[in-house]
Amino acid sequence: MCKGLAALPHSCLERAKEIKIKLGTLLQKPDPAVDLVIPYNEKPEKPEKPAKPEKPAKTQKPSPEEALQWRGSLDKLLQSSYGLASFKSFLKSEFSEENLEFWMACEDFKKTTSAAKMAEKAKKIYEEFIRAEAPKEVGPEGVNIDHLTKDITLRNLLEPSPSSFDVAQKRVHALMENDSLPRFVRSEFYQELMK
Repeated sequence: MCKGLAALPHSCLERAKEIKIKLGTLLQKPDPAVDLVIPYNEKPEKPEKPAKPEKPAKTQKPSPEEALQWRGSLDKLLQSSYGLASFKSFLKSEFSEENLEFWMACEDFKKTTSAAKMAEKAKKIYEEFIRAEAPKEVGPEGVNIDHLTKDITLRNLLEPSPSSFDVAQKRVHALMENDSLPRFVRSEFYQELMK
């Protein structure tokens, strides 16, 4: 006898709900007032420059006392260019740098003053980190934000403002502080700084 939906794992049910919502959205007639969630920039995108190999910033290695402060404060770590570079290298070594990249993209986004640039950057962040099947999509393999946070962020992107990604960024910050930072502090990357 079939046990129905109750027999499926919770993750399968969540994914099924997402698919149902997406299909429902696709089947609706488009609203002419809302062309896109994020305004499209008509200008062709400039080709990106090839990425340079990442090295810690050309600052001095922090003192063990300064590095010791990072243990209890992700913010202090992120404010240090050397700390940020070391943390990023550590996360890359674990193939888990998406949360930090999302956080950094949000920090850059907040500094944007032009409405056109803001819409362009919002679209890029959405395409890279938030939309379904994005290269660094929200979920187990990508940026870790829950569905409610994702929905709030999508609503905020209807009219991009410097605070559009605040809820998601705070969630990712908390995850890095509670998960990534303790792993970093136990790593060789951090232990080397303490010498």
